[in-house]
Amino acid sequence: MRKQKVIYVLRRDPGFRNREITAKRELSFGIQLASRLLLDQLSFQFNKERLDKQINSAIDNNDREEFDRLSEQYQFYT
Repeated sequence: MRKQKVIYVLRRDPGFRNREITAKRELSFGIQLASRLLLDQLSFQFNKERLDKQINSAIDNNDREEFDRLSEQYQFYT
């Protein structure tokens, strides 16, 4: 995995024309991992809840084919 760097450009007062200061900052591995795990968990929950609603809708509509199709997808979440 390639490191990603964030580059900030700071500008001084107008008296220091055409001078820029660059500061480089790397995101720590811990922050990257935590943010990735959080996003994964949020997307997992969202997809599971959406699939639950679709399954409940199929049950309410007595649509056996749709229920079977969605049940196969739901096995990943159990």
